[in-house]
Amino acid sequence: MPLALNNAAATAPVRPMDAAADLLALLRDTTTEPRADTQLEALTLAVSADLPVLLWGEPGIGKTAALTQLADALDLPLTTVIASVHEPSDFAGLPVVGDDPAVQGVPMAPPDWAVRLVRAGRGLLFLDELSTAPPAVQAALLRVVLERRIGALHLPPGVRIVAAANPRSSAADGWELSPPLANRFVHLQWTYDHDVVVRGLGGTWPRATLPHLDPGRLHDAVAFARRAVCDLLAARPRLVHQLPKSEAGRGGPWPSPRSWDMALRLVAFATAADASREVLSMLVRGTVGDGPGLELLASLDRMDLPDPEALLADPAAAVLPERGDLRQTVLDGVVEAVRRRPERSRWDAAWSLLARALETGAPDLVVVPAATLAAMRRDDWQVPAAIERLAGAVSLSRRADRAAVGA
Repeated sequence: MPLALNNAAATAPVRPMDAAADLLALLRDTTTEPRADTQLEALTLAVSADLPVLLWGEPGIGKTAALTQLADALDLPLTTVIASVHEPSDFAGLPVVGDDPAVQGVPMAPPDWAVRLVRAGRGLLFLDELSTAPPAVQAALLRVVLERRIGALHLPPGVRIVAAANPRSSAADGWELSPPLANRFVHLQWTYDHDVVVRGLGGTWPRATLPHLDPGRLHDAVAFARRAVCDLLAARPRLVHQLPKSEAGRGGPWPSPRSWDMALRLVAFATAADASREVLSMLVRGTVGDGPGLELLASLDRMDLPDPEALLADPAAAVLPERGDLRQTVLDGVVEAVRRRPERSRWDAAWSLLARALETGAPDLVVVPAATLAAMRRDDWQVPAAIERLAGAVSLSRRADRAAVGA
C-alpha cells in the first residue's frame, strides 16, 4: 500500500501555476544585513520616540517596502490604510444607534482595522497616499495622528504611526497637506541609495533596528535637550511659532510649540542613542523646518563649547575647537567675558588664548577678537608679549581684506 501511494504521488499531475508559485517564493526569499543608512536610522529613532512620521518621496522609490521591512524587523504587525480611498467617517467613526440613545448616547463605531490593532495591543499603522486624501479626510485624521483616537477606540501605546506621501506634483489628484495635519508629523525626505537598491535587488537589504538607548544617559539626555531648545527659544522668541506664508510651506515642517516639543524629544532620544549628526539634522529639520532646525543644531554645537571663564583661568591648558565657526564663537565668548568684567589678569589671559588660536588655526579668526580686545586696554595696562605675535597676522589679514575690497 505505501508503495502504491508513492507511485500515485510521483505520477500526480503538476498544476500549471505550481512552478510559478515556486519561482515567486524564490524571488521573495531575501535576507537582511546591518548597514549604515541615515534615513532608515532616522525613521527608527522617530518610531522609537513614538512620534508620527511622514515619508515624502516620489512614486516607486521604496517607501512602502521600507515600512514593510521595518515592521518585520521590529516584529510589529503592519496595518496599511490607504487614506485617499476612505471616508472621513472611517476615521472619526460611524454613529451606531443603541436601544436608548437619549440615555446612552450614540457611540462612534471604529473600523475593523482599528479594532484589530487594539486587540493586538501593538503594531505599525501605515497611512499611505496621504497627499491624495481630500481635506475632509485630512481633518478626520487629526485625532488619529495626535490623540490616537479612532471613533470610540484609543490606540494602545504599543502602536506606532507612519505615513507616506508623494509630492503634489507627482501625486494622483494630489492635495497639499493642511497645516494642522502637517504640524503633527516628523517629515522625512525619502530617497534611494544606488548601492542599497542594487544590493537589495541581489537579495540583501539593510536591516532596520531600534536604536540602543544608554540607560546611564537618559537623565542627562533629557536635561541636554531641554536646555538646548529652551536656550534657543529664549534668545530667539520669534522662532516659537512661524506659520509659513505659502501653501506648500504650510504643508511641510514648521515651528510651533507642538513641533518644538517633538524636536526636544528627538534631541533627547538622539543623545541617549548617540546618533550621528546627520541623523539628528534630518530629524530636527523635518520637525521645525530647515531654518529653525539649523539654528537648533548650531545651538547644540555651542553647548559643547568650553566655558570662557575656564579658558581664562588656565589659558595654557586650553583646547580650542577645530572647526572654524566654533573656534570663532569661543574666541568671541572669551572677549565678551573680559568686556563684562575687565581686569588686567583676564585681559592678559585673553591675549594668550588668541596667540594659542593663531598657532593652531586660521589667522583671520583672531582679527576681530584682537581688535575688540585691544580697544579695551586701559592706560595703566602694559602691552603683553602675546600681542607681538599677533600683530603681524592681524596686519596681514587687514591688508588682504582691503585688497579684496579693492578688487
